[in-house]
Amino acid sequence: MPENITDWVSTYDTASFNVQNMAKLSLKAESRVPDREIRIIPSEKPPFDLELKWELSAANNQTEVTYTIAADLNMMMKMLASGPLQKLADHETQTLDSIFSKT
Repeated sequence: MPENITDWVSTYDTASFNVQNMAKLSLKAESRVPDREIRIIPSEKPPFDLELKWELSAANNQTEVTYTIAADLNMMMKMLASGPLQKLADHETQTLDSIFSKT
C-alpha cells in the first residue's frame, strides 16, 4: 500500500484502513464475476459514497483492465480526498502491472 495508507487489515472479502489526513474506510467485495468484474463498496458508513470496480475484458490473447473509483464528494471532501484516492489508484494499477509483467 502507498505510504499514506495505515492500519491495513484485510480478509478475502473485506479490507479496512486509514487514509492519512482523510478518513478510515472499511470496504467489502459486494460482487465478483469470474474473469469479468469485481465490485467493492463500503461495509460501514463512509464519510462519502464510494465504489471501486475492476472490469476485465479479453481480446487477442490479452486482458484489458479498467479500474474505476466512483466517489460522491462535496467540494471540501474533493479537495481532501482526490489526491489520496489518485495515489491509491496509481499504486494499485502499478502493482497489478508489475505482477503481470513478471509472467
